[in-house]
Amino acid sequence: MDSIWQSTVELPKFSRLTGKKKTDVLIIGGGMAGLLTAYMLNQEGTDCIILEKNKICSGTTGNTTAKITFQHGLIYSQLLKNEGIYTAKKYLEANRTALKKYEKICSNIECDFEYKDSYIYSLNNKNKLEAELSALGKIGCRAEFSENIKIPVKNVGAVKIPRQAQFNPLKFAVDISNKLNIYENSFVREMRGNTAVTDSGAITADHVIVTTHFPFINKHGSYFLKLYQNRSYIIALENADDVDGIYLDESGMGMSFRNYKQYLLIGGGAHRTGTKSSCWNGLRRFADINYPNAREICHWAAQDCMSLDNMPYIGRYSKSTVNLYTASGFNKWGMTGAMLSAILLSDMIMGRKNEFFKTFSPSREFLKPQLLVNSFESTKNLLTISKKRCPHLGCALKWNRDEHSWDCPCHGSRFDEMGKVLDNPANGNIENFLL
Repeated sequence: MDSIWQSTVELPKFSRLTGKKKTDVLIIGGGMAGLLTAYMLNQEGTDCIILEKNKICSGTTGNTTAKITFQHGLIYSQLLKNEGIYTAKKYLEANRTALKKYEKICSNIECDFEYKDSYIYSLNNKNKLEAELSALGKIGCRAEFSENIKIPVKNVGAVKIPRQAQFNPLKFAVDISNKLNIYENSFVREMRGNTAVTDSGAITADHVIVTTHFPFINKHGSYFLKLYQNRSYIIALENADDVDGIYLDESGMGMSFRNYKQYLLIGGGAHRTGTKSSCWNGLRRFADINYPNAREICHWAAQDCMSLDNMPYIGRYSKSTVNLYTASGFNKWGMTGAMLSAILLSDMIMGRKNEFFKTFSPSREFLKPQLLVNSFESTKNLLTISKKRCPHLGCALKWNRDEHSWDCPCHGSRFDEMGKVLDNPANGNIENFLL
């Protein structure tokens, strides 16, 4: 079940951590956020080490659709309504900065970077599109309404933002990881102050950055309340149409489209991890009807951390942690979020000021409606009777028959049939799983 990126790119291999080491900055997690942060710090001459539990980019980065855009659904009308014009502007400016940084770095890397117009379409609600266009106008973003979009889905139009981008994330990762100090197969089992302990070694650092997708240290930050995980599915088709852009349904429950070379990537089937879904079946039915001459060449799934207010958590792990940082909650926009994280975190480590620190602070107000949903799901599953329990916080696990995994509806940890951890925040396997 490799993604199109994993099928086309061979990543470099790195050794396992053994023994004790010291460094200026330790980054736990070798996905795009961790790699980019190390890349930027390395350019500053800062000593930096990455610890990755498996292989670099083997998690969400390897399973992304790899869109680089500051058009994140209909987020600007939501932010304008819920957070105000200042926050909406800052969100736009920050993500626009991330796109420009990709443009600069990718100009020297062969990673299939190309500009594409971005479209957020609606099946039946033109009013939402008009509200988003109005919001974008108020915060100074050029956008337009498009009625004729190149996807076989009946719709009422789309909000179009020109000159966004897409790329091959693993080709990009191969290049930027070349000069980085990375240890793979080095699962951090616990933190002892500023020392990360693995099965075969330990690293002590002046600064520790957690980019493990879902922050795994429970005693700080309350991320088990502020985050939940969402799973979605992608198929890659050969001999299908070129849609000439990147597309997403505004509801978040519909389909996304983009091309990569001669392939069409269709995504959808989104659901909270640990709940029922049609997985790839709905996408295949759609492809059979609308692309009858196409052939599926691969399929895969992605898992994303969702925040309470649709903005990432980037910065100090909590108010009380001086030298501990994190980046999470990218809300399915991991490529842009990873670059934004690298910019903000490297500025923090280097002691520079950045106008976006406050907007994305993990310690910002979190009394949002989604908090009640997260709390309800956690309580419900904690009280559910089941022999299979998640070692993270003890929630009941649900069997995912399509992917043959045990999934946690509370916080999104996943385990294989033998109890081996697949996705965090669980920080280890399930002991005595077969008993």
